[in-house]
Amino acid sequence: MSLGKLQRLFAPRSVAVIGATSRANSAGRLVMSGLMNGGFAGPVMPVNAKEKAVLGVLAYSHILELPLTPDLAIVCSESEQAKAELALLGQLGCKVVVLCSRLDERDKAEVQELLQRFDFRLLGPDSIGLMIPAIGLHASLAHCPAKPGKIAFVSQSAAVCTTVLDWANYNQIGFSSFISLGEALDITFGELLDYLGRDGKTQAIMLYVDSIQDKQRFMSAARAASRNKPILVIKSGRSQQGALAAALHSGGEVGLDAVFDAAFRRAGMLRVKDLHELFAAVETLAYSKPVKGERLAIISNGGGPGVLALDTLLENGGKLAELSADTLAKLDAILPTGWSGQNPVDMLGDADPKRYTQCLDVLLESGDADAVLVMHAPALFACGEDSAQAVIDSFTRHRASGRCNLLTNWMGEHSAYAARERLRNAGIPTYRTPEAAVGAFMHMVEFRRNQKLLQQTPQTVSELIPADAALQRQELQGYLNNGRQVLETHTASALLQAYGINTIDTWMVKNKAEALSQAERIGYPVALKIQSPDILHKADVHGVSLNLNNAQELEIAADSMLERVHQAYPEAQVDGMLLQRMALSAGAQELRIAVICDPVFGPAIFLGEGGSEWDEAKDAAVALPPLNMALSRYLLISAIKMQKIRERNLPQSMDMQAVCALLTRISHLVIDCPEIYRLDLNPVLVAGDKVTVLDANIQLRTNDQSTQQRLAIRPYPKELEQRCKLKSGLEVLLRPILPEDEPRHLAFDSSLSDEDRYKRYFGARGQMTHEEMALLTQIDYAREMAFIAEDRQAPDDRAILGVVRATIDPDNIEAEFAMVVRSDMQGQGLGSRLLSKLIDYYRAKGTERVSGITMIQNRGMAGLAKKLGFKVRMDLEEGVIEMNLQLVE
Repeated sequence: MSLGKLQRLFAPRSVAVIGATSRANSAGRLVMSGLMNGGFAGPVMPVNAKEKAVLGVLAYSHILELPLTPDLAIVCSESEQAKAELALLGQLGCKVVVLCSRLDERDKAEVQELLQRFDFRLLGPDSIGLMIPAIGLHASLAHCPAKPGKIAFVSQSAAVCTTVLDWANYNQIGFSSFISLGEALDITFGELLDYLGRDGKTQAIMLYVDSIQDKQRFMSAARAASRNKPILVIKSGRSQQGALAAALHSGGEVGLDAVFDAAFRRAGMLRVKDLHELFAAVETLAYSKPVKGERLAIISNGGGPGVLALDTLLENGGKLAELSADTLAKLDAILPTGWSGQNPVDMLGDADPKRYTQCLDVLLESGDADAVLVMHAPALFACGEDSAQAVIDSFTRHRASGRCNLLTNWMGEHSAYAARERLRNAGIPTYRTPEAAVGAFMHMVEFRRNQKLLQQTPQTVSELIPADAALQRQELQGYLNNGRQVLETHTASALLQAYGINTIDTWMVKNKAEALSQAERIGYPVALKIQSPDILHKADVHGVSLNLNNAQELEIAADSMLERVHQAYPEAQVDGMLLQRMALSAGAQELRIAVICDPVFGPAIFLGEGGSEWDEAKDAAVALPPLNMALSRYLLISAIKMQKIRERNLPQSMDMQAVCALLTRISHLVIDCPEIYRLDLNPVLVAGDKVTVLDANIQLRTNDQSTQQRLAIRPYPKELEQRCKLKSGLEVLLRPILPEDEPRHLAFDSSLSDEDRYKRYFGARGQMTHEEMALLTQIDYAREMAFIAEDRQAPDDRAILGVVRATIDPDNIEAEFAMVVRSDMQGQGLGSRLLSKLIDYYRAKGTERVSGITMIQNRGMAGLAKKLGFKVRMDLEEGVIEMNLQLVE
């Protein structure tokens, strides 16, 4: 699992081609031809038992006759031979192999055994190879080479690979790497994202996804990579039939498309719908820098194109730049009478290159816009190519080009081709249609919005977590041990209320007589519902009767309900009926919240409106747990924005804070209780800040998976909390950091002495920004860990006493730590406690070593490290102290 082996995939020094041949139209010839023509500098070694040379290169008759062990081997042979050749390559010591042929399920199992036995990595099977243009590596079956560039492209589909490559070459767009993943038997999206996220040659990443094999690594890698560079993804199988076809193609699980959407958003990626949108996105990524704002100004030489662009912008939730009075006055001075007088700026049909230059100069100078879209329709009076050059010259020389993005739309085909080519060569993104240009701008805006939303500071949720979650699990396991797999409202209410989820009072009655007697006690009106473990959806048998105002109505409803069940499901076991006092639903918003276990990403939370006719794939917004208050708010706003929840004029409008608290509580419930396979709360009444569950259905299953295995994103590890006493007698809580800690962490950082800050940050530095603090508090527990020491009796601005944190490489080899303790708490053993806890954590995780660097003046840190078993070395030349602790020999 070492990234060192993947380094050989991306930067091999030598390549062997197994099954190389001079035979026309063969895989072996295509790969050899690509390697020879691409300019790869290292030795290329063809293996062919029958041919003395392949394309003029001396061939070797057997793998074990190769003069050196190749860094990378491309296996082009038929699948019957491939297994034996993989075994020989493993025996030779080759560490990375690309397998072009397909394998059946039995062969895959045997190949996985070979991977373990010989410790090598495999790209494929059914891969068409890879290209790293910067080093001339064209180890691919693709019909043409990729040009050098800064975009990485990874695809499970060979056909999509070649289509994108063909388009990119036509449009002069290059790649840092171009990889066909195939069936991802070994190397997966997650590992490639880890590598590409750190690759300095890669500016942006594009993925074509059929299925995901390793949800946790995929999510962790994508979240880490998207912090630094945009990731665009196109996912096949938006329909259920399409998802099944994609699974057959890639051998993966069939998951709900809405859950894939939620996973991509949570990871900070941007999803595009089709190849047309993908191509527009590629153009943007190739030539643009990240946008610093959302305000778009539009310049055109015609009113119609400008309006088309404006319509597309507003339909996609974009923001039109407001031009200041000063800007409008300057435009008035240079534009003819009759110009639009507003944004979009219609310069009229006779706009010449000079007018384009003057107008663009004014807008760039104004600071009114974060991006400018310059449009050109074919005109009799002005050459489109000359106008394009004027735009290039203006933008290149202008000082605002560093903070303002420029997009262009030169409409037309033959007449506009040369102008678009000139713009591309100047590094300016250009599009054939107004819709494509605005769509590309909105891709950049959506990426920026995603990053900002994911950095919001959530409110605290500590009071929402029950003190004894283990007790709730015992209750659920007790139900399962007794053969009970479905909990209805009356049995689920205790569990829900333990998590602060209010339910309406519900009574179980065995027959009509008990229902009449109980109704007299609680008072009319009442609701009556059938109770049967064999009927999951009561609406199937009209098993719900509402607003029963007296005994006569209740009696008729009970008789009719039981008769319908007997007729529709004669074998169904009827345990009785549920009786509830009728809730006052008038003036309340009805919601439906469900938790569904997706086969790919695990539990997912669905939010929509109440009702029995509900298609979760269409009628709900979706999010992956764990949710905090900020992420719950994001889910609720998404549901409203997508019209899954319609805002209504009610006497008491829906309190968003109350709904977010409910969603956060449900997230904690699902995390704590893996026995919950499915949960359905329908309806949930929201009247102001009062939230009540009227009907609950919880399906249980025995689940032996740990929380870490079950969820796509690792939740807060509450089990790592630990209380301890310092030398002064002060009791502190050592625990993992939470996103909600940001304000207290900022107060802690600000309280550090100048000397402590100097030692911690290797120099003087000012107060941390919100974005920096978000990175320190909103951590991925699968990839990093930070333990804080908290005094729970102190006010918030004094609560955090010290922190130790470490980041780990994706393959769990080395954790690099840093630690700081508040000056007034030093000398009480707190640093030793914190660092010991971190060491214990990584030892249990199986990490090989923990390391750190501190300034040479920080002798106290070096002494503590030495005391805890670190090897300490002073580097006087660099002015640092290196600390290393080997955990696994």
